[in-house]
Amino acid sequence: MKISTILDHIDNGHMALPEFQRGYVWNREQVKGLFDSLYRRHPVGGLLVWATESKTAAHRGDGQLAAGVVKLLLDGQQRMTSLYGVVRGQPPKFFDGNAQAFTGLHFHLDNETFGFYQPVKMKDDPLWIDVTELMKAGNAGLGAYVARISAIPELASLVGEYVGRLSRLLSITDIDLHIEEVTGADKSLEVVVDIFNRVNSGGTKLSKGDLALAKICADWPDARDTMKAKLAEWKAAGYDFNLDWLLRSVNTVLTGEAKFSYLHDKGAEDIQVGLKRATKHIDSCLNMIGGRLGIDHDQVFFGRFGVPVMVRYLDKKNGALDEKERDKLLFWFVQSGMWGRFSGSTETVIDQDLEAFEGAEGGLDKLLTQLRMWHGGLRVEPGHFTGWSLGARFYPVLYMLTRMGAARDWGTGLALKASLLGKMSRLEVHHIFPKAQLYKRDFKRAEVNALANFCFLTKDTNLVISDRLPEEYFLEIEKAHPGALASQWIPDDPALWKIENFRAFLEARKALLASEVNKRMEELLHGDTHWLEGPAAPTPVSFAVVGGITSEEEEQQLEGINTWMDVQGLPRGTIAYDFSDPDTGEQRAVFDLAWPNGIQEELSQPVAVLLNESSDVIAIASQAGFRCFQTVAELKRYVEADILVQEEAA
Repeated sequence: MKISTILDHIDNGHMALPEFQRGYVWNREQVKGLFDSLYRRHPVGGLLVWATESKTAAHRGDGQLAAGVVKLLLDGQQRMTSLYGVVRGQPPKFFDGNAQAFTGLHFHLDNETFGFYQPVKMKDDPLWIDVTELMKAGNAGLGAYVARISAIPELASLVGEYVGRLSRLLSITDIDLHIEEVTGADKSLEVVVDIFNRVNSGGTKLSKGDLALAKICADWPDARDTMKAKLAEWKAAGYDFNLDWLLRSVNTVLTGEAKFSYLHDKGAEDIQVGLKRATKHIDSCLNMIGGRLGIDHDQVFFGRFGVPVMVRYLDKKNGALDEKERDKLLFWFVQSGMWGRFSGSTETVIDQDLEAFEGAEGGLDKLLTQLRMWHGGLRVEPGHFTGWSLGARFYPVLYMLTRMGAARDWGTGLALKASLLGKMSRLEVHHIFPKAQLYKRDFKRAEVNALANFCFLTKDTNLVISDRLPEEYFLEIEKAHPGALASQWIPDDPALWKIENFRAFLEARKALLASEVNKRMEELLHGDTHWLEGPAAPTPVSFAVVGGITSEEEEQQLEGINTWMDVQGLPRGTIAYDFSDPDTGEQRAVFDLAWPNGIQEELSQPVAVLLNESSDVIAIASQAGFRCFQTVAELKRYVEADILVQEEAA
C-alpha cells in the first residue's frame, strides 16, 4: 500500500493505534534517518496491523474510527507517525509524545541531506527546503521553487537537477510498504499483545502493568488518560509516581492482591469505581504522610510501595481512622521505609502484607507482628545513621525529624515546619562541618557526606554560613537564637565543635538522632510502645553502605538525565536508588540513578548511573547484574545506540 494511502487511512479512521501501544518515542536523528532512507529508496520495513471490528476496537486518541473493519498498527507506529507529522505538518489524532521530533525537517538540494531548521545555518540559504511545506504544496507547488532558484544566476543552470530532486522527495509518498495483517476471531487482545511483544522483541515490550492496562482500556478507552491526569496532579504536588504504581493500588482495592493478573476479569465499571476509591485513599495517605510526618516530596518519599497496602487498609475501614489508628498505620509506614521492607521482591512482599488484613484477627497488629518477624527489633540505634549521601536510607528519616520536631533555622530562628518551607526547592542540605574544610584535612568522602554531618536550613542561611567552621558560627547562632543548635540535635559539648574532633562529633550526633527517632515513634504509638520493646533493630555490620549523591550539582545532573529520558519517551530512573542485599534486606549501596528492572522494564538489563563513584560501588552494581555508566554522555550513547535505535524498525 502506498504511503499516501496509509496516511489517508489514518485521516479517515481506517487505520489507528491500539490502546496498549505506548506513545511516540522517536528523536530527530531517527526521523532524519527514515527520510534519508526513503529518499534513497532504501528498504524501511513493512507494517504489521491487527484487522478487527471497529465497534470493539480499543484505540488511542479521540479520533473516530471508520465503520466496519479497521487496521490497528502493531508494528510501524514510529515510522507512520513520523511520516504523518512531516507530510501533514501536524501529529495524527492518536499522537502522544514530543512533536518537536518531526517539526522543522529540511532538505538541502545540493548535498541531498536532511536536517532540522537552524536559523543561522539555513535562513539565508535558498537550497534548504522545508519538507513539510513542499509536501503540503505537492507537485502544484514546484513552480514556486523553480522560480525562486531560477532567480539566482549562479543556480540557474542547476534548476533541472534540483527539480528532479524535489520530485524524488515528493514521490516518497508513492512508495509502497508491505502490510501484513493479523486476523481471525481467535485473535483476542491477549493473543495480539503477545504477538506485539514478539514482533517488538528488540524494542520496548509491554510490562505486566501495561498488559493489565491494555485489557482495562479495551473496556474503558479513557482509562489511561484519566490515570495520567491524576498522576499529573500528584507530580504538581511534588510526587513522581507512575501508572504501574497507581494501578497497583487500584488492584489492592478491588482484589486485595498485588499481582496484576487478578485485574483481568474486572470490567470497566469495576475499574472506574476502584480507581475512584484508590485515588481518594492515596490522597488521604499523602496528606497523612505529609501532614503528620512532614514527608512532603518525592526525594524523601521512602517506602512508596507501602502506599498500596495503606490504601487497602483505608478502603476496608471506609477511610475512617481515629488519631491513634492513623498514627499506628504511619508507624508501620515509617518502619517499613527505614528497614527497606520493599527493597526486594515488591509484589510478593505487598501480597504478604495484604494478607495481614484478612480474617477475623486481621489488622494493624498482625501487620506489625509480621514486620517484626521479618526484620527483628524496631528501635533505632546510633549505628543506623552510619549511612552517607542524599541517597542513604536514613536521609528521609533526618528530613522527617526536621519536619516533625521543633527543628529551627539557624538564620531566622523559625521552626522548619512544612507550612513555612514548602517543597525541597526552598530547603537546602547543609554540611555542618564544611566540605572544603574537611577535604583540606584529608577526611574521606563518606565522612564528609555522612548523614550526621547534614542538617536542613533555608537557602539564605546556608549561603550566609558558607564554609565557616562550627566552632566559629555555632557561638553566633546560640547567641542570636538560644536553643536553635539543640533543636537540630547538635551535641552541646563545645570541644566537639572543633574540626579535629569531627569523628567524635558524628558519633555523638548519631546518638542524639537515634534517640529523637525513637521518641517520635513512641509518639505515633500513643503509649502502646511494646512494639519498640525487645532487641534493638540490627545495625549494619557486614557491609559499609557505599555510593550516593554528594552534591546538589550531581542531583541536578541526574534530574537532567530524567528530563532527557522524558523527551525520548522512555521511563525515568529512580534517583538515589537504595540497593539492598536480596536475602537479608540489608542496604549495601546507593546508586545515583537506576532502572532496577531495565529501561525496557522487566525485559532488559538493569541500568545504573554512577557519577564520581568508587570502584566498590561499581563492583556491587556490576555483580548485581546492573549495566553501569559513569558519565551522562555514556548513558545517552547507550540509550541512543541500544534502546532508541531498536525502534527504527517499529
